Amino acid sequence: MTETRSIKVEALTRVEGEGGLHVKLNGNVVEDVQLSIYEPPRFFEAFLCDRPLEEVPDITARICGICPVAYQMSAVHALEAALGVSITPEIRRMRRLLYCGEWIESHCLHMHLLHAPDFFGVDSGIELAGRFPDEVNRGLRLKKHGNELLEVLGGRAIHPINVAVGGFYRAPKRDELERLIPDFEWGLDAAIEATRWAATLDFPDFDREYDMVALSHPNEYAMNEGQVASTSGLSIDVSDYEREFAEEHVSQSTALHSVRTAGNSCYHVGPLARLNLNFAQLSSVAQRVADEIGFVLPCMNPFRAIVARGLEVIHAYDEALQILRDYRPFKPPRIEYEHTAGSGCAATEAPRGLIYHHYAVDKQGKVNAAKIVPPTSQNQRQIEDDLRGWLPEVLQDDDRRTALDCERLIRTYDPCISCSTHFLKLTVERIES
Repeated sequence: MTETRSIKVEALTRVEGEGGLHVKLNGNVVEDVQLSIYEPPRFFEAFLCDRPLEEVPDITARICGICPVAYQMSAVHALEAALGVSITPEIRRMRRLLYCGEWIESHCLHMHLLHAPDFFGVDSGIELAGRFPDEVNRGLRLKKHGNELLEVLGGRAIHPINVAVGGFYRAPKRDELERLIPDFEWGLDAAIEATRWAATLDFPDFDREYDMVALSHPNEYAMNEGQVASTSGLSIDVSDYEREFAEEHVSQSTALHSVRTAGNSCYHVGPLARLNLNFAQLSSVAQRVADEIGFVLPCMNPFRAIVARGLEVIHAYDEALQILRDYRPFKPPRIEYEHTAGSGCAATEAPRGLIYHHYAVDKQGKVNAAKIVPPTSQNQRQIEDDLRGWLPEVLQDDDRRTALDCERLIRTYDPCISCSTHFLKLTVERIES
């Protein structure tokens, strides 16, 4: 006898799109798990074809309102590789500063409003604020700092418009960045306290054997550049990414699944992957806090990603402060170039993990082909694999409670804003033996 029941958690208005989870059980044995994303297909690769390459940074920024910088940085690096453009150290430094702003605003949003409520059994960040007003207000102020930095350097807080192939359309004035220093000095101390608070949460005992993948750089905590590395020993140039990783269409989702081509296996990208691979390059302040709170590496518990995000926020504030204090206006803000036919690829580290872009352009400066691989598609199969291990730990007769526990696990990945909070429609197919 087969019993099929559907439980739906309505999508909130602040959530973009919706997703679903179908679990097939034979008694208490999990036979199948399918995580679906019902967001409409992005089609951004098609939008970009036959358009001037200069439009790519602004168009790709619209893919996400939380991490537009990740799409812009990956795009400009890939296009510069195609054109043979070399940027100056000053432009490179400003790009890292812009990325610091995005990590701050994205991580602090996820930590305080989307992830932390799960540890206290509340339904929203608003409800959490009723119990922890100081902590949530602190998190919102931290997020605001990130948005303010994006506004000054990127032209506006959401979907920045100052990013260009070759650099920036305009270099900020010294006083525009200097005025941010007091807030960022407060923010560094506040980020330390927020991370200490996150470390006190009650984490489920759920360690996995992950193949973690991230950019890795010998001299800095990788954001915009580096080798593609993994905890299983991979270390390749970004130009070899498509040899080692592939996307597959699956019937249950409009989002593609990314896999390692060797073994068709899943892998994990995001802050935990970065810390496991790059802890030695983390700022000394963040390393001291990690030691203080007992954050032990390797860390293979996805629920502890909230602490990893906190440590990265500390790093972002520390690096941003160094750049803000040393900043001097520079010229030129953008390197001139000539259109030429070519192709180029790049990978950067979005808040949620590695993001890959590949473009082919012609001598008229038009895009002929585009490939964009976001972190969500790279983590989706890994999330399904995690759920297979997690469900036996949380399976109950009450399907609603089971659904909530599945959501808790999925939210640890922060898989884009549309999947980050109460979104699941869970169908459980029970086969009674």
